[in-house]
Amino acid sequence: MDESMYSPSTSDLLKTLSLEEKEQLEKQTFVSDFKKDKLQKEARKNWDKFYNRNRDNFFKDRHWTQKEFTDICSSLNFKDNIVFIEAGCGVGNLIFPLMEFYPYWKFCGFDFSNHAIQLLNDRAEKLDVKIFSHVLDITDEDAVAGLQLPSADLISLVFVLSAISPNKHETVLKNIHRLLKPGGFVVFRDYAIYDHAMLRFKRDCKIEDRFYVRQDGTCAYYFYTEEIEKLFTDSGFRAVKTEYIHKRTVNTKENIDVPRIFVQGCFQRNI
Repeated sequence: MDESMYSPSTSDLLKTLSLEEKEQLEKQTFVSDFKKDKLQKEARKNWDKFYNRNRDNFFKDRHWTQKEFTDICSSLNFKDNIVFIEAGCGVGNLIFPLMEFYPYWKFCGFDFSNHAIQLLNDRAEKLDVKIFSHVLDITDEDAVAGLQLPSADLISLVFVLSAISPNKHETVLKNIHRLLKPGGFVVFRDYAIYDHAMLRFKRDCKIEDRFYVRQDGTCAYYFYTEEIEKLFTDSGFRAVKTEYIHKRTVNTKENIDVPRIFVQGCFQRNI
């Protein structure tokens, strides 16, 4: 996919659905209770399968993050010796581009998938760079409490919370709060309500309202900006900025040009 990540448009307005899109949403039906339980039990297994199948080729390196981070967290001095943690780091598609700009930072990353962390470590070894990596379930309070990492100045939570059941979102943010220094920042980006991917789901893909399962068993939740702000403020953060990001995914070879909508925000841990 040829995606323009550098100059997205922002808006406080939600997408207005067409009649066809409304009908598509009405056709979406819920998975069975059996499948819902199975998905929860096999969440780690499904992500390991995903990375075993796609290795480090599925997601492109997120070179847009350096500009977005400096814009959205303008009060943070990026020239400092920052301790940076990427929550849900996958194979490092966000960490490695940032290392090019800020080689003097201390980089840490953790992920749910054993296989993703192994791929990240392999790439770090080839590049001869140091990343403090861990296999970690961010919904596990005891595991987070026992994590041997320095308190972070900056944490990214990019396309991570959506993969987790909404009944665990509050726990995730409390754990992120625990890993962050007082006054530290979280950069957030994830799927927004009425994103094109949400409208594409068919029957028997809906787990809960706005929470879906893909064909490979991984899941996706779609957020409102107000929802994200409340989750963070209830977990001990101050909302610096929250907005919808409107962009397009373009693949000229396959004649694809579709609108995408994300929620993006910067949040500061209360001092």
